[in-house]
Amino acid sequence: MKSNEVLIAGFTGTTFMTLFSYLVSVADDENFSEPERLGQLTHALLPMLNEEETQFMGWTGHYAVGLLFAMVYVELWRRKKIKSSIKNNLVLGAVSGLVAAAIWKTTFKMHPLPPAMSFNKYYLQLVPAHVVFAVFAGIGYQLFKKFGEGKRIK
Repeated sequence: MKSNEVLIAGFTGTTFMTLFSYLVSVADDENFSEPERLGQLTHALLPMLNEEETQFMGWTGHYAVGLLFAMVYVELWRRKKIKSSIKNNLVLGAVSGLVAAAIWKTTFKMHPLPPAMSFNKYYLQLVPAHVVFAVFAGIGYQLFKKFGEGKRIK
């Protein structure tokens, strides 16, 4: 697996997913920002760190998980298990969103000090957020395949 494909897909997907979550947060007047939630969870466990440090850890963790999802996606696309198309990536994103919701639900249940929030609304927005992730990870991957790897844009 080529690391550049994973980096491009993961960074593109995670960035657009995060923008989507911020837009839903503004529209619903609720904080759905995954990196901010990760930072809050980290701060509750490590109160000796300041908010800036735990938010940095939240953002780092969010992008790291995005790279893990992208690693799986790129492997599926490269091995031709799934073709990277908008239609297929919509399905891949929906499945990923359900997996992510289960992981977040488990995380909140296991955490000794989960944040006060509307958990069901948070889980519900994770599915379309991951659809956005998968679609834009696929777009980043396809653009890299077309223009990357030493190819020049004409």
